[in-house]
Amino acid sequence: MMSQTHLIFGIAAFGKPGNARITAAALLGSFIPDASLYAMAGTHLFILDTPPQIVFGELYYSDSWQAIFRIDNSIVLWGIALIVAIMLKSKVAFALCGAAMLHLLLDFPLHNDDARAHFWPITDWKFLSPVSYWDDQYFGHIVSPIEIATAIAVCVWLMIRFTGRWMRGLIGLLLALQTAAAIATVVRFIS
Repeated sequence: MMSQTHLIFGIAAFGKPGNARITAAALLGSFIPDASLYAMAGTHLFILDTPPQIVFGELYYSDSWQAIFRIDNSIVLWGIALIVAIMLKSKVAFALCGAAMLHLLLDFPLHNDDARAHFWPITDWKFLSPVSYWDDQYFGHIVSPIEIATAIAVCVWLMIRFTGRWMRGLIGLLLALQTAAAIATVVRFIS
């Protein structure tokens, strides 16, 4: 799924109106599994001036990048962290770890050749889903509009649920990103 969708769903599932710490933890947890990709791809694209086709066609699949993805996308590690958060009765840690687990559980069935080793350190096996959130070869042309429409609907619900100016601003930004994705999807279908 797109990163902004993970943020939207993380806020919806684990954010708490009136509790900035819990909501911030939910946002952070929703983003952490993608953070290494943004850091590595951003460094290559914007600092090292590496062409996008090299970043996403070669480096993404390299052993060194995949080794990092195994850690921050491990259902096993996040599961352990979630259990610890529950044992400690920490609402903030629960929101962080729960949102990260939600991210992984939503990604698991929606990645094909770009799948990650979600069960590391037990195994390096990757589930190559027959469905992709973006790749038209694997029904991305169907999944992408569903993802976008669902995320937009959740944003509308979140605008009702969260009344603070900062949160509404953030939700508005996420809604704008989803709207841009919707426009890009329409343009892709027309082209």
